[in-house]
Amino acid sequence: MQANDFDGMRELFTAFFASIPLDWHRKNPIARYEGYYASVFYAYFAALGLDIVTEETSHAGRLDMAVRFNGQVYLFEFKVVELEPDGRALAQIKERGYAEPYRASGQPIHLIGVEFSRERRQVVGFEVETL
Repeated sequence: MQANDFDGMRELFTAFFASIPLDWHRKNPIARYEGYYASVFYAYFAALGLDIVTEETSHAGRLDMAVRFNGQVYLFEFKVVELEPDGRALAQIKERGYAEPYRASGQPIHLIGVEFSRERRQVVGFEVETL
């Protein structure tokens, strides 16, 4: 993320999800929900020692994850496409104004919508918008 290589980030997480064994998905109800997929992102960033806030609430709802790194803010929203239509992750960040509490910092803010398919067990959508 140092160079804001969002394509590289997408490739990295796509590879991570592809490496999760099929048996970990079987008879595992948590694999049906966004929290399962979001926890992989969280674990990766936490292992790097980054400044992370999860489930941060504001006047408009709850952002899944905020990461502060290298003088920038990365706001993540995660969705499972079988539960929400494609494109809803990034749209929710924008519609609910999740970036508003971070604007006063003067730091660049990156809105990142990540969508997963529980049937395909992989990242199927990854959209980024920089404010």
